[in-house]
Amino acid sequence: MPANAIVTPRLIVREADKAIAFYTNVFGARERHRFTMPDGRIIDAELIFENGSGLTLTSEDKDNQNVAPKSLGGSAVILSLATVDPDAVCKRAVAAGAKVVFPVADQFYGRREGRIKDPFGHIWILSKTIEDLTPAEIQARVDQWASA
Repeated sequence: MPANAIVTPRLIVREADKAIAFYTNVFGARERHRFTMPDGRIIDAELIFENGSGLTLTSEDKDNQNVAPKSLGGSAVILSLATVDPDAVCKRAVAAGAKVVFPVADQFYGRREGRIKDPFGHIWILSKTIEDLTPAEIQARVDQWASA
């Protein structure tokens, strides 16, 4: 793989302008650019998060194979957002229309995290590290949890 290869998720949403507002207001993302069709559909918008990671999004357009989770009945992709305060982000997300999938709580693998489904059908893990563990320590805890 080339050293400069970067993976950037592209979210397909029915109401891209509302999704941009949600992700900027709730997650603190910053809109870097937005390109629209004459009818207002967003063909490409880029959002950047505090840590420098980002994503792009596009309005649903079934004719071009851009199908949103709401049209598919869900999404097979889960996005993770590392944040200093997952509880506060979850609270803002719910106030903005998200649904809690798993409440934010301390997890045995050293993270405080929970899951939400945003108003556009995408699932997000909201998390922060609460205990620095080695991969071997995490695996030992997974083994213990799985055998319980």
